[in-house]
Amino acid sequence: PSPRSAAELWQELKTFLSGVDPAQGTQLSPQAHARCALLLLRCLPPARHAALHHLRAVFDQQVCAHLLQLETGTGNGAGGSGGGAAGRAGLGEVVQEVQKVLGEFVRLNPGAWAPVVSAWSVELMGQLSSKYGGGLGEPLPPLPPNPAGGLAEPLRLWTSCEATRTLLEIYTQCLAAMMGGCPDACVDALLDTSVQHSPHFDWVVAHIGSSFPGTIIARVLSCGLKDFCAHGASPGEGNDKRAPKIASVVGILGHLASRHSGSIKQELLRMFHQSLGPGRDQQQKATVPFLLQLALLSPPLLGAVASELVDSLRPEVLNQLHQRFSGLPRAELDETVAVVVRLLCQTSAGAFRILRFLLDTAAPPAGAAPPGPPLHDGVREACERLVRLLLLNLQKLVYSRGDPGAANSSHSTNPMGSANPTASPPGVPFLEALKGHVRELCVETLRLERKRFLWLHQLLGLLGVYSPPHCASDALGYLLTLARSPEELALAAQLHAVLSSCLPDLLPAAVETCLRQIHAGRLPEAQVAQFLRNLALVLRWEAAEGTAAAAVAAALGPVLSCRLRDLAQLLPHRHAEVAAAACQLLAVCPFPASLPPAHLLTTVRAAVRRFFSALRRRDAAGCWHGGKVLVRLSSASPPAAKAVLQQLVEGALLGGNAELFGGRRAEGAGGEREGSADASLLDVNRRLTAAVNFSGGVWSVFHAGVIGSGLKAAGGAGERAPEEVARDTQIFLTLLLRCCRGASSSSSSSSSPSSSPSEPQAGGGINPEAAKAVAAALVESVCPEAAGADLVWPPEEQARGTVERDLRICRSFRHQPLLFPLLRLVAAGRPALCYCSVLLRGLLASLMAYWEGCRESKTTGSPWHLQASCALVAVMAEGSLLPPLLGNMHEIFPELAPFEVHLLLLSVWGYLRENSPLPQKFTFRPQRGGFARDFARDADGAKHLAVLHSVLHRNIHRLGLLAGRFR
Repeated sequence: PSPRSAAELWQELKTFLSGVDPAQGTQLSPQAHARCALLLLRCLPPARHAALHHLRAVFDQQVCAHLLQLETGTGNGAGGSGGGAAGRAGLGEVVQEVQKVLGEFVRLNPGAWAPVVSAWSVELMGQLSSKYGGGLGEPLPPLPPNPAGGLAEPLRLWTSCEATRTLLEIYTQCLAAMMGGCPDACVDALLDTSVQHSPHFDWVVAHIGSSFPGTIIARVLSCGLKDFCAHGASPGEGNDKRAPKIASVVGILGHLASRHSGSIKQELLRMFHQSLGPGRDQQQKATVPFLLQLALLSPPLLGAVASELVDSLRPEVLNQLHQRFSGLPRAELDETVAVVVRLLCQTSAGAFRILRFLLDTAAPPAGAAPPGPPLHDGVREACERLVRLLLLNLQKLVYSRGDPGAANSSHSTNPMGSANPTASPPGVPFLEALKGHVRELCVETLRLERKRFLWLHQLLGLLGVYSPPHCASDALGYLLTLARSPEELALAAQLHAVLSSCLPDLLPAAVETCLRQIHAGRLPEAQVAQFLRNLALVLRWEAAEGTAAAAVAAALGPVLSCRLRDLAQLLPHRHAEVAAAACQLLAVCPFPASLPPAHLLTTVRAAVRRFFSALRRRDAAGCWHGGKVLVRLSSASPPAAKAVLQQLVEGALLGGNAELFGGRRAEGAGGEREGSADASLLDVNRRLTAAVNFSGGVWSVFHAGVIGSGLKAAGGAGERAPEEVARDTQIFLTLLLRCCRGASSSSSSSSSPSSSPSEPQAGGGINPEAAKAVAAALVESVCPEAAGADLVWPPEEQARGTVERDLRICRSFRHQPLLFPLLRLVAAGRPALCYCSVLLRGLLASLMAYWEGCRESKTTGSPWHLQASCALVAVMAEGSLLPPLLGNMHEIFPELAPFEVHLLLLSVWGYLRENSPLPQKFTFRPQRGGFARDFARDADGAKHLAVLHSVLHRNIHRLGLLAGRFR
C-alpha cells in the first residue's frame, strides 16, 4: 500500500477504535470496519493483535450467514447491516482480502509471521467449530474420539463455507512456509487447539494431516513427546491430568491411520530405535514410556506397530532395552511392566507371533539358539515375568467377564472398553486373536519343553473358558489326537479337569468333533490311529494313576458307548493301522445296554471282517483284539450273540476266508482275500438292500454280480501248509467257543431267576441256544434252500428226491474241512445238533450211496469217505442222536469192507428214521448241568444192532477184542 503519514494513521486508528465514519458521523459497515483493520495491519505493526482480533468477527459473521442459508434455504437477514446477498458478498470480499494480506506477510517474512498467523487461524477455526458445531443456537453433541467414517460430513460442511475454507488455506500456507525450518510452532498451535476444541476440531486435523502426512506425523509425535517430558508423566497415568497433549496426538494419529499407517508405523519404530542409541537426555529416556502410553490409549496404533516391533527386537536390541531400564526405580519399573501387560492383553494383530517371541525369549526350546549375541540373563527373567503376569491378567479378565460390575469397571479404565461402552461382556483381543491358533498351541504344549508347556497349557485352559465350546473342544480334541506318549496324553486329562467344572459337555463335544473330522477325511490316517489308541489308553487308566486320569476315564466310557456305530465303521478302514487302532479301542470300550438292530449288525459285520483280515495277515495282536470285541459283543445281549455266531460261521465258510481253514472258495462267492480285486456278492447285496433274504423262496431276489470279471482262479492255487490251517482252525474254534460262552452269560443275565431251566448252568458246556445259532448258520451256509426244513427223518422213498441236494452237501463237506469241527461244536450243545438234521441226512445218504457202489477191497482205499463216515457217526453219537452201541461203530470202519460199512450206515439210517432227532426227546438234567436223552424210551433198538453183530461175527478174527464194546 502507499505510505501513510502519522496523522493519517492516527485518524485511521481512531476510526477503528470508535467504529464511526469521521466524515459522515455514521456507524461503519462491517466491510468498512474490517478494511480499516486491514489497513492498520499493513501499516501499523503494534496494532496487529487488535486488528486480527477484530477480523475474527468478520469470519464469525460469514460462518453464521453460511449456516443460516443452509438451514433456511435463504440468505435474508444475514450479514448484519450489510443485509441480504449484498452483505454476504461484501463479507466474502473482505475474507479474500484478509487471505491476500496475511498470505503476503507469510510469503515475505515466514519466520516472523507464520507462527502468529498459523496460531490465529487455527485458534479461530477451533472457536468456530465449537461454536457452530451443532448448528445455530445449539452445541454439537459429543462425538467418539475416532469415529469410523464420521469426518466426511463435517469436512464437506466446513470446506463449503468460504470463511473456514480460507482459514484452512491460510494455516496450510503457514505450515508449508515453515517446512524448511522449524514447523514446531505451527504444530504446537494445532495440538493446543485440538486439546481445547476436540472433537469438533477433528476435521481440521484430518484435512491438514492428509495434506502433510510425513511432517504432521513426525511433528505431532515430537511435540507430544516434549509435552510428555515437560509434565513428567509416566505410562499408565490419565491422559488429561499431566500430559494434556497426548490425547490430541492419539486423535490425530488415529485419523491418519486409515491412509497413512505405514508412515505412522515407520516413525514410531524410528523413535523407538533412536531412543536406544547413545545418549542420556530426557527425551530419550521418556521415549519408550511415551510410546507405551500412546499404544495404551490407541489400540489401532498398537495393532499397526506390534508385529513389526516384535520382528525388530533382536538380541542386541533386547540387551539395550535391559540396560536402559535396569537402572529405573522399582516402582517405576513395575508400573512400566504393568503397562506392557495391559498392552499385550489389548493386542490382536500378531498376537501369536508375540506369544512365541515371549516364550522363545523366556524359555527357548532345547537346541534352539537365536542368532546374534547372547541374551543377558536379565532379559530372560524379564520375559518370564511378563509371561507370568500376562497369564495372570488374562485369567482375571476371563473369569471376571460374567460379572457386570467387573465389566463396567473395565470399561471405565480400559481404553478398549471405553471405545465400546455397551459391549457386555468385554472382549479380550489377545485371546480373540489366539482362537485361530489352537492347534499350534497344542503342538507346542505337547513338546513338553520345560516351563513352556505349563504356560501354554494354562493358556489353553483360559482359551477354553473364554470361548466355549469350540475352543475348548478343539483344544481337547487336538491333545487327544496328537499325543504320542502317556505323559503327553496326561495333558488332555489335566485340561479336562480344569474345564469340566464350567463345561460339563466338553468331552462329548471333543470326541464328536474328532469323529466328524475322521469320517469327513480331514485327518491323516496316522493321526486317526493315534487318536483311537489314545482313547483306548485313557479307558485303561485306573484311579490309582491320579484323580484327573480317573475322572476323564470315567467320563469317556459313556461318551464312546453312545458313538459305538461311528467307531465300528472304522474297523474295515483301508488303512491297516487305523483299523487295528479301532479294534483295539472297541476291545476296551463299554457297550450300551441295548443297540438298535441296524447298528448291531453293522458293528458285528465290521468286527468279523476285522478278525478275518487280521487272521489272513497272521496278526496275533489283531486277532486277539478282534476276538475280544466279538466276545464282548456276544455277551451284550442274546440278539447280539446270535448275530456274532452267525456272522462268524458265514464268514469262515463263504468267500476267500474258507481257504484259511483248508477249504476251497465256493463257486460264485466273492473273495475277501487281501489284495484281491474280487467283489463279495454278499456285501454287494447288503449295500443294495437293508437286509438280505436267505429264505431261498421263489420270490427272493439277489444281485447276481457283473458279467466279465475275468478268469476263475485255478483250483488248488495258493494252498496253505497243514500247520497253518491247523493254527487258524484252532484260533477260530477257540473264538467261537468263547463267543458261545459269552452268549451263555448274556442269556443268563437277561433271563429271570424264576424261568424254566432251558439253559445249562455254569460248567455245563456250550449253551444250547448258542449251539443252535451255530447250527442255523451252518445250514444257511451249506444248504440255504433247506433252512427251516422239517427235522423228522424222511422215509427212504422220499429221500430219493433229494439226491442232487445230498450230493451238494457232501461236496461242501469235502471242500470245507471246517464243517466237521463245527458239527462237533454244535453236538456239544445238546440238543442243537437236531437242527442240523438236513445236513446229516444229506451227508449220510451220499456216503451210503458211495459205499454201496465202491469196488475197493477195503475202506482205507477211500480215505476221505472213510474219515467222513467215522466223523459223522461220532458227531451223531456226541449229540445223542444215536445210542452208545451204534455210536461206537465208527471204530471198526477202517477194518471193514465197503459193503459192510454200507450195511452199518443203513442200520443207522433205519434207526434215525424210526427215532427222529427231535429236541423234544431231550430233558434237562440239573445234576449234570445240561440236556440228556433217555434212549430207553425209544423204539426197540435191538433190531438195528443185528447187522452190527453179524459184521462182528464175520470179522471175529480181527475184531474180537472190540466185541465187548457192542454188548
